[in-house]
Amino acid sequence: MSERFQNKVALITGGSTGIGLATAALFIREGAKVYITGRNGKSLDKAATELGPKGVAIQSDVAEIADLERVRDRIKEEDGRLDIVVANAGIAENNTFGETSEAEFDKTFDINVKGLFFTTQTMLPLLSDGGAVVLTASILSGKGFPNMSLYSASKAAVRSFARSWSNDLRERKIRVSAVSPGPVQTPIMENGLKMNAEQIEQYRAMVAQVAPLERFGEPSEIAEAIAFLASDAARYITGVELSVDGGMAQV
Repeated sequence: MSERFQNKVALITGGSTGIGLATAALFIREGAKVYITGRNGKSLDKAATELGPKGVAIQSDVAEIADLERVRDRIKEEDGRLDIVVANAGIAENNTFGETSEAEFDKTFDINVKGLFFTTQTMLPLLSDGGAVVLTASILSGKGFPNMSLYSASKAAVRSFARSWSNDLRERKIRVSAVSPGPVQTPIMENGLKMNAEQIEQYRAMVAQVAPLERFGEPSEIAEAIAFLASDAARYITGVELSVDGGMAQV
């Protein structure tokens, strides 16, 4: 096992399940101390038990700046710095164009855009020069799936942040990149998109037809891509979008 994150301190928002949890586990296996955040206390407690003593769980809502400041202050008190920020927290919900409410719009953009923006900005004073920021976007930022316009637009904003912040942070040599997963079965499918088992299997069959690798991805596979971009192996990479999608949006 490599130790590419030995003595590093990382924050992963949305780290209690799915891609965030898989990334936290990988970082810890490779030497990091990892703070994870999430809104669900039970999920956080379960994740903290799974991660062990080098995983620190903090209940926090990325859409609430006061919560983000509390997370920042906790990290400052305990470690005094961050080397890696993985802004991963987000939601995916269907919306019907022509019937979408203001509340639906605000919910998606408050978490996926405002939350990601202020997560990163709030942690900047702690982020080491030469550190790394990895943003979780989505291949849907460049696709036009029906009933997903809010989610797709919010993830397009995330992709744009990676470009802009790479220049904003150039003097501090902080690298900013985006990972865009393809279809991965995580709790978002059931909890956010409200897909039942039959619908998930139908989606899986569709992916097998259109993606060259013919399957869903695994959270651990997205975690590996995030770890690469956060590591010194990617020290000459910034501003990019790395699609991890089995080729679904590429061919």
